[in-house]
Amino acid sequence: MIAISDGFDGGNIKALDPADPKRIRLEIKKDENAEFFQWFYFRATGVKGVDATYAIENAGQASYPDGWKDYKVAASYDLKEWFRIPDTRLDQNALLFSLKAQSNSVYFAYFAPYTMVRHQNLIASTTASPLVEYERLGATLDGQDMDLLKIEKPDAAKSPKKPCWIIARQHPGETMAEWFMEGMLERILSPSYPVARELLEKVVFYVVPNMNPDGSRRGHLRTNAAGANLNREWESPSMERSPEVFLVRQKMKATGVDFCLDVHGDEGLPYNFIAGAEGIPKWTDRLAKLQESYQSALVRANPDFQTTHGYDIDEPGKANM
Repeated sequence: MIAISDGFDGGNIKALDPADPKRIRLEIKKDENAEFFQWFYFRATGVKGVDATYAIENAGQASYPDGWKDYKVAASYDLKEWFRIPDTRLDQNALLFSLKAQSNSVYFAYFAPYTMVRHQNLIASTTASPLVEYERLGATLDGQDMDLLKIEKPDAAKSPKKPCWIIARQHPGETMAEWFMEGMLERILSPSYPVARELLEKVVFYVVPNMNPDGSRRGHLRTNAAGANLNREWESPSMERSPEVFLVRQKMKATGVDFCLDVHGDEGLPYNFIAGAEGIPKWTDRLAKLQESYQSALVRANPDFQTTHGYDIDEPGKANM
């Protein structure tokens, strides 16, 4: 008998009717206390050798329906290797995908999940480095730790270094943001990587690999436990609604910020790009030149980065603070 489950770290699906393998009827749950939905992650069992078609029937009403264009569902048998399902299509409001499973158990997800268990393993392995100092900034509404990694080269002279902040996954469904952080941390802490060695002569990194632990564990797309979109909380965060932003912003005020990279993923734009801060009240020509220089350096360093595709630029002073 086919069964559908999502009762695990990051899981999200509602089984409407899994009885007919020709159309296993499913629905994505909305973020709790919010209207956002698009992230899904579930397990199907009893499916070995079955020609099964899965139908997520509310996909067409999801928060970012353009994200389904050319989209292919991610699947895995062992939660280590993920592959895409070529037979994925949007039929009116339903996202349909078909798979004749090689195992009696298979997982499906919007993108390859980055679970809180993997996050905890990342924090544990990273703090083993002598370059890393761990700090618990405080707790989320669900009581999870807000993890901060301070990465600094030991320097007896204590020469001043620029504070550089890198944060990720304010939107928990953007799991690629924390996959990015895992690779970045590995690169920064590698003694064989000359760019990292040179950087650590000049900067101190403050890294928050996951800004939204509660949303990540709950299987949310965009919000925390209170239904707050953390990316819209920076002007006036509170411990009651958005402790994640409140705690990080408080620490930023203490350290100062010479550089900040806030890592996201986009449902509809399959490009690597920078969304700048042109719309803030204190934007200056100096900041514009620094940003242009940074983007030019990225273009030279990696052919995957580009400046043609991205978000519309805000008018001066018109950003959503």
